Amino acid sequence: MRIKFCIFLFFLLVKSSFLFSQVAINVDGSTPNNSAMLDVKSNNKGFLPPRMTQAEMMAISNPANGLIVYCTDCLRDGNGVLATFMNGNWNTLNINCIAALAPILATNVPSVAGIVWNWKGVPYATGYKWSISNDYGTATQMDTVTTKTETGLVCNTAYTRYVWAYNTCGNSLPLTLTQATLACSVPTLTTTVASSIASITATSGGNITSDGGSAISIRGVCWGTVPNPTTANSKTSDDTGIGTFTSILTGLTPNTTYYLRAYATNNVGTSYGNEITFRTNDTVTDIDGNVYNTVTIGTQTWMVENLKTTKYRNGEVIANVAGSWATLVTGAYSWLNNDVANKAVYGGYYNWYAVADTRNIAPAGWHVPTDAEWTTLTDYLGGARVAGGKLKEAGTAHWQTPNTGATNSTGFTALPGGNRYHGDGTFFNVGSYGYWCSSTAYDATYSYPRSLYYGNAGASLSSCYKQDGISLRCVRD
Repeated sequence: MRIKFCIFLFFLLVKSSFLFSQVAINVDGSTPNNSAMLDVKSNNKGFLPPRMTQAEMMAISNPANGLIVYCTDCLRDGNGVLATFMNGNWNTLNINCIAALAPILATNVPSVAGIVWNWKGVPYATGYKWSISNDYGTATQMDTVTTKTETGLVCNTAYTRYVWAYNTCGNSLPLTLTQATLACSVPTLTTTVASSIASITATSGGNITSDGGSAISIRGVCWGTVPNPTTANSKTSDDTGIGTFTSILTGLTPNTTYYLRAYATNNVGTSYGNEITFRTNDTVTDIDGNVYNTVTIGTQTWMVENLKTTKYRNGEVIANVAGSWATLVTGAYSWLNNDVANKAVYGGYYNWYAVADTRNIAPAGWHVPTDAEWTTLTDYLGGARVAGGKLKEAGTAHWQTPNTGATNSTGFTALPGGNRYHGDGTFFNVGSYGYWCSSTAYDATYSYPRSLYYGNAGASLSSCYKQDGISLRCVRD
């Protein structure tokens, strides 16, 4: 009996020593961490705390600070949540508060002037923020988007950006993104087909679709009489930047074939658009030997200058009358202020009877336009409300300020010659209006001219006395 008691006492002492030692629960035989009474280690199983209802949890007598249980019905929706006792109260732990890891690197897509930044999403993240600096507070909100396109960058330059994941717990550490833009290149552009082709002028331009990552310092068109013109040939200089632009070619030779290319220059070099060809119009000469440049607008070819002839086509003289034309029913002309020095700029001023004369005031192969032909012109230019701006000489060398809408994009170069009053021969509206006669009569008293005005871009249908003197433009038969 004494022997049995001794054996029992031995095992009791051994068991008591284990109860007061550190305990490790694992499969690799490692000893417990020095700071832990119980060290549970596993890579495929978790620690399951006691599970109880809220009533059972509240019934625990004198719970210690740090006591953890799983309350099976503590949430408002009846679901369970971990709870810990701290400072006299039970507190539940937010079931969603699992911090997001930093986003994962993905492949960025660079161009010469921009970068598409990409990253991969991570579990538990409810959104992302992106920034050019390592400052979460000022970062751009991306919501759940995992890509950011950045433009306006400098070519062949390395950039660093930052992106964070976040949820209700807060934000992750930043993921650092680095990427260089592509090397700079020459611009990419196309050449605009030539239009408003006259005997000594034409209109073209280009469209720059890429600046190659380096700002365009100059752009325009260049041309010559042999293929592949360069900026060493004749050229225009038409501002800077990308997009479409218009170029006005001047100083051309009539009846000549030209080769033309748009060009654009940046820090890398100069590139050219596709080559086009065009042929300038012939000039036309009247019975007096005055030479007129011509321009093709749509299906019509017009004189670029006002008529200056003093004779009909058959050589017979048109009467030059300096005084009143009030009673005239035959053709007459004069120069502005009756001064031949004004002939070169404004041409002649003719009454309607000179236009209607069967001896024909226009050079061979040409005629004074009808009202319908004027309408064909303005319709082609987008209608009467805007056609005037495209016909008027640009600037204020002859037109009064502001010369609204004037671009002369057609090359027609309309000038504000005003009109000669039939009564006393006084000249009115010089600088503010331009009037051009048509061969169409309104009635026995009035004719149907077209007028342009310095204050708007329109081309108006007017009426004037057949005895008034106004300018003439001729159109090819």
